[in-house]
Parts: sequence; structure tokens; C-alpha cells
Amino acid sequence: MKTVRRLLYRDIVGAVSYVALAFMSLFFFIDFVDELDDVGRQGYTAGHAALHSLLLQPGHFYELVPIAVLIGTIYALSRMAQASEYTILRTGGLGPGRALALLATLGAIFALLTFVVGDYMAPLSERQAVIVKARFSGGMKFGGAGAWLRDSPPSPTHTHSVNVNVAGTGPGGDLEGVRIFEFDADGRLLRRIAAEHGQVGHGGQEATWELEQARITDWRSAGGATSGQVKHEQLGQLEWPSTLSANVVAAALLPVTTMTTVDLWRYTAHLADQEQAAQRYAIQFWKKALYPMACLVMMALALPFAYLHGRAGGVSLKVFGGIMLGISFVLLNNVAGHLGLLRNWTPWLTAAMPSAIYLLMSLGAFTWLVRNR
Repeated sequence: MKTVRRLLYRDIVGAVSYVALAFMSLFFFIDFVDELDDVGRQGYTAGHAALHSLLLQPGHFYELVPIAVLIGTIYALSRMAQASEYTILRTGGLGPGRALALLATLGAIFALLTFVVGDYMAPLSERQAVIVKARFSGGMKFGGAGAWLRDSPPSPTHTHSVNVNVAGTGPGGDLEGVRIFEFDADGRLLRRIAAEHGQVGHGGQEATWELEQARITDWRSAGGATSGQVKHEQLGQLEWPSTLSANVVAAALLPVTTMTTVDLWRYTAHLADQEQAAQRYAIQFWKKALYPMACLVMMALALPFAYLHGRAGGVSLKVFGGIMLGISFVLLNNVAGHLGLLRNWTPWLTAAMPSAIYLLMSLGAFTWLVRNR
């Protein structure tokens, strides 16, 4: 059995590595060509474009691992079936159960690799790519309305609510165009703070925002209620206590691809605590948590190709079929996420549905081929 395991694993790992390298080379070329439009602007050079494209590759690898596993495994098993090697292995005692167990073990290894890359390497590299891009393009802008966050800082009556708007980030990562609106329980505006720049201190549940060039407009009277008088104040430095920590702000401002599974869980909990819509991030959390299991599904989906006779089609035809299966899986996975968001489906069920469907398809095809071939 060790010899069989070594033979299968060597061929499959080699094929999967080759397919993954080919896909990543293609994506690197596409990303680099796309970045060439910004070369020459504000000191952005071809070297920066290449670095930015290179930092995006771990994220592409994370997305491509299940498809590479499917195509590489189909190629390796189809080639063995074409040369009658798999038939010899079946004659030597490699039954369907053992074959499925061997591929499941290798699929678990690929799933672990996918988790490590997707939860540690990809978010870090994606964040660095955003920083590199922002440093040489004058920062990040979030459109005309900016990015909005909601805060509920502690107060004696616990009735205040705060909305925070950020226009963008500077080249160094500091916040730009910060506006803070504080409301009472009846929705009346109590205070407005506008700052040119700001930074979020690192902390646990609470953090202190350090605002520069802050302009305060206060409608509150001495008792805390609104009054007809308006008080204006200009401060060079202002420390504003908030429950919006640096991790929460980063999750709200940076792309979803820069967030780990833990970050998604924390941000989803934060949105739920603030009574905001968290369905999108809940679905993203479950998709990220369950995505490594797609490698096991792809292994199970590729195994039936080993039981197809050479006359059922050449290796290239089977590989083409594997590519179509991979594309359909990615399409169904994306469509399920959008439908789950529109229909308000249960997040974990929305994320698990595509893998469950393809797993049932693969096991059904595998059972039929074992009985009839």
C-alpha cells in the first residue's frame, strides 16, 4: 500500500503543482498588465507594479487550489487509466474504498494548505498590496459618500448613537476626512466633529482615536439636551474614545480579501451588536471557513475519471471536462453567495450548498462507475 500511495501522491502532487503554477503565471501577467496603466503617476514605477502583482499571488493561489486539485488529479488519474496502470492497481487490490481513502487523505493535506494560505499568507500579502498601491497613488478613496461606520460608545444613559464617516486613507495609512456625528435617542444631532486626519489606537474592545485639526460643533446645553445655542471649537489635537478598534476599522475600510476567518467573525459580531446588516459578512465568514473543504470535494469529483476506459475519451478531453467542472463550481459558489444575500438564506447553508451538491454528484458518479465498469 505504501508503494501505491507513493505512486498516486507523486503523480497527483506533480500535476496539481504544474496546473497551479500555470494559472498563477497567467494571473500575474494579467495583474501586471493591468497595473501598467498607473506606471509613471506619482512615482509609481514598473517595479512597484510588479511588486503589487506579486503580492496578489497568494490570494490567487488560495482561490485556485481547489480547481488546480481537480484538474491535476483528473490529469494524473486519466493518464494512469489511459496506460492501464490504474487497472493494474485495481487488480492488485486497490478497491474503491481504499482509493477513496487515499485521495481523501491527500485532499485533507491540500485543504490544510489552502487554510494556511487563505488565513495567514493571503490576507497579509493583500494588505501589503493595498499599502503599496496607496503609498504611490495618494491613498485610498471610498467614493463620494466615503465609508460609514456605526459606534455606540458608553454613556450615562446608554442612548447615544454615533455615525462615523471616513473619506479615505492617506499614503501612510492614516485616516483622512473624518466626520463624527453624535445623536440622541430621538435622532437629534448633538455634536459634530470634523477632522482633517486621524489615527486609531490599537486596543481591545475600546480604542482611542487621535484626531488632528478637529472642528467641533456642539448643540448640547449644560444638561446634555439640545439647545438653540451652537458652540464651535477648534482643536489641534483631540482624543476621541470609541469602541471602534483598529481591527474593526481596517475590516470596514479594506477589501474583504484582507480579512482572516477570525477577522470576519469579529466584524460580523460587531455589526450584529450595532444592529447593522451582517448577512454579507456572515456568508463570507462561512465561505472562507468551509472553502478548504472544497479540496476534498474536488478529489472525490476527480476519482470517477480513473474508472473511465481509455476509449471513453483521451486525457485532453477529460482534462477539458475537469476545467468545465471547476468553472461551474466557481460559478455556483458565487451565485449561491449572491442568492443567499438577496434571499436572506442561512449563511452556513449558503456557503456549504455548492460543495454539498458537487460531493453528492461525485459520489453518485463514483458509485455508478464502480458497479457498472
